[in-house]
Amino acid sequence: MANRILLVDDENDFIELLQYKLAGQGYDFIVANDGVQALSQARQFKPDLILLDILLPDLDGLSVCEILRRQPSTKKIPVIFMSALTSEVTRRTVAMQADDFFTKPLDLPRLVARIADLLHHEPIVE
Repeated sequence: MANRILLVDDENDFIELLQYKLAGQGYDFIVANDGVQALSQARQFKPDLILLDILLPDLDGLSVCEILRRQPSTKKIPVIFMSALTSEVTRRTVAMQADDFFTKPLDLPRLVARIADLLHHEPIVE
């Protein structure tokens, strides 16, 4: 069974790009466009990993991650934040809650490698 990744971003073009770039890695995807939907999808589908934007409508990514970390059923799901925010304060805050932080635009080869590392398998080289 393929690993399932929850992609959370309010920009559909960005989500489509990520799905396209990660498709060759054999992952299944669930998509959410806001924080409330992200929580619902995480609870319902129990993804193996979450790629989470910080700036989201309804509920920001930091709040989503904090809520997920408090719930027994979702607290161990690896979370990688993705954001155009680059301040040191943001990075430190994210580091306390998430497994990694990637600045947009993403370094896709590094992201692919990090996802594979967190899911404990080798990335597929294209």
